[in-house]
Amino acid sequence: MLASLSISNFALIDKLEIDFSDGFSIITGETGAGKSILLGALGLVLGKRADLTSLKNKEDKCVIEAHFNISNYNLQPFFVSNDLDYEDETIIRREILPSGKSRAFINDSPVNLQELQELSVFLIDIHSQHQTQELSEALFQFQIIDSVAENQDNLNQYSAILSSYKKDKSQLLVLNIKLQTLLKEQDYNTFLLEELLSAKLKVNEQEELEHVYEQLNNVEFIKDNLNKSMALANEEQFGVLQNLKEIKIALQKTVSFSPEYQLFFERINSLTIEFDDIINELSQHTENLVHDPESLELVNQKLQNIYNLQKKHQVNSVAELIEIQNDLDNKVVSVVELEFEIKKLVSKIQEASSKLDTLAQLIRTNRLKAVPVLSEKLIFILEQLGMPNVRFNMELKETDHYFSNGKDELQFLFSANKGSDFGLLKKVASGGELSRIMLAVKAIFAQYSSLPTIIFDEIDTGVSGEIANKMAAIMKDMSSKMQVFSITHLPQIAAKGKTHYKVFKSIQGNTTVSELKLLTLEERIVEIAEMLSGKDISDSALNHAKALLN
Repeated sequence: MLASLSISNFALIDKLEIDFSDGFSIITGETGAGKSILLGALGLVLGKRADLTSLKNKEDKCVIEAHFNISNYNLQPFFVSNDLDYEDETIIRREILPSGKSRAFINDSPVNLQELQELSVFLIDIHSQHQTQELSEALFQFQIIDSVAENQDNLNQYSAILSSYKKDKSQLLVLNIKLQTLLKEQDYNTFLLEELLSAKLKVNEQEELEHVYEQLNNVEFIKDNLNKSMALANEEQFGVLQNLKEIKIALQKTVSFSPEYQLFFERINSLTIEFDDIINELSQHTENLVHDPESLELVNQKLQNIYNLQKKHQVNSVAELIEIQNDLDNKVVSVVELEFEIKKLVSKIQEASSKLDTLAQLIRTNRLKAVPVLSEKLIFILEQLGMPNVRFNMELKETDHYFSNGKDELQFLFSANKGSDFGLLKKVASGGELSRIMLAVKAIFAQYSSLPTIIFDEIDTGVSGEIANKMAAIMKDMSSKMQVFSITHLPQIAAKGKTHYKVFKSIQGNTTVSELKLLTLEERIVEIAEMLSGKDISDSALNHAKALLN
């Protein structure tokens, strides 16, 4: 329940501190006295957006603080999941700075507006005249039925699975588009890949082939020069090898005269041996050099294939071609992998769809059971509120579509008078009838929810007399299970409250301020009498006020 409210520097409120009690509380005041300001301040505490127009003094910050007793409402899981300190008396504070920035705190821990709004759902339901129009909206109508059907756990599970299902469906769409793109390119990529694979490319292969090609292409020229070299080496009288042997013999005759000559001899001997080996290898190599047009053609074809592939792929090396080959291989493989991923995702979606169908059917079954119960409860309450012939026709149509709250479509039809046809609420119900229906709905909500506090903002619009008495009795009955506030202009309702607060304006210096005070019994009598007869309060009005209070 809302235990207390503190407001400073907000709209027409300079400073206000007020404590509230449980049960049924009344708030009255003249039009324009500041009741909407009070609701506006509460709205800020509950997470509504703020701006600088909220500040009374633009140089100071606005602070609104609300204390809530939440010990009986099992809200610890919310605090744990949001990493907040839990207190039985939880304090929510909202600050609006002169710069326009806003800050929010729960038990002195900074929070964002989303967290504040999520918590507020568990704390207060503020009913406004605008909310009466929600009676005509299908989502709100489903909330009424699901409350009676006790579908909340099923709806929570359904919502969680639906969220995942929609994400997977979106991902599947993206993957299918990607697959179609890859499939369009696959034939060409496969052709390119096979072309590169058939080339059997190897790193440094191009350089080796070019070397072999040059050798095969110039075999006669090479052979001529090698033969010439061997002839110069082996000529009997003046050949290099013959001369080296004679030098070796000459030096050998001097080795006994000096170690230096011995060294010369060894060196020329080594040179002779090395030169002889070279000539022998040249001889063998020359014998192996043959004109081989077929090998030359094969090497040429291989090189031309490499050159063509390089030109086609606009690269300059075999290494780059191999890199392209690997990339193409990955693309071709990725189609297979993508198809496997899509298959897994389709299976996951089908599994989620099956779970959604099961939950939707359970939700629907509970709704079908709840509809006659809800209709009976609404009729029972509305008969007390002067609508003896009211009837409801709630038709649930099963569809194949996954809505946010199941697979049903709803027609919520209403007839207020005997013999009249059923019609949509927004078309056939008057303002007064909508107010009474909304009160009946809230009274039924109170039986099935554990909401701490509800505030009715002039729900009595369009009613008076005995109907107002009945509305007050219903709100008072609701207050046995929850804290109820009623902002009203009707004395019949004001008199039923356990406590009575008055909003009024006063002049302080050169400014007008709004204030809120808890009325004593004598002040309540005067306030209700004024609501009955106006500013000029008669004795009969005072007596009537006393009678209402008794």
